[in-house]
Amino acid sequence: MQKWKVTFVDDHGVIIDEVFEREECPSDDEAARLIKERLLPVAAKLDLNDLQGRTTDAEVKNLKTQNGIEIRSITPV
Repeated sequence: MQKWKVTFVDDHGVIIDEVFEREECPSDDEAARLIKERLLPVAAKLDLNDLQGRTTDAEVKNLKTQNGIEIRSITPV
């Protein structure tokens, strides 16, 4: 398994790096889902995403609008 570092800015403006193990580089949408599962496990279980199926990168947009978290980069470790 390859390790991937996802860099994002949290709702307080702090830049954070989280490392995830995946076979392939996660898409922005998958990275948003992984961040949500790790940082907001209760919210990740709730289906609050009304953008799913109606817009591209629905998880990314939901993470930013609902939680103030914005993904900056995804790089191999």
